[in-house]
Amino acid sequence: MSGKHQRNTEGLKKHARRKSEETVKKVDEAIQKLIKAGEKINFNSVSLEAGVSKSYLYTHQEIKERIESLRKQQAAVLSPKQIKREMTDASKDIIIAAKNKRIKELEAENKRLKDELKMLRGKLYESLE
Repeated sequence: MSGKHQRNTEGLKKHARRKSEETVKKVDEAIQKLIKAGEKINFNSVSLEAGVSKSYLYTHQEIKERIESLRKQQAAVLSPKQIKREMTDASKDIIIAAKNKRIKELEAENKRLKDELKMLRGKLYESLE
């Protein structure tokens, strides 16, 4: 065989280009879906959602930088779970303080009623003599 035969690889190149474009589109759609759902954006979540490997995400610099950027943005903003947890802790503190106040009020009322009861028993005893 002679090395002069020219191979027709144009079809393979087109297919590879199209497949690469489709994969980038799948990754982009996965990121958009995660953002809309309020999910965490990281290499694991994008990889699972897009159906691509993490190594694919790491080797494509533009995609890698986008994921890292979104991940940093999300780290700066508290998630709804974190906000709820902080609100829950704060509301627990408020509830505990309110209950402690109520307990003190009830203890004072209880003491006052016991003193009043002692006084009334004394008067009753005196009236019986």
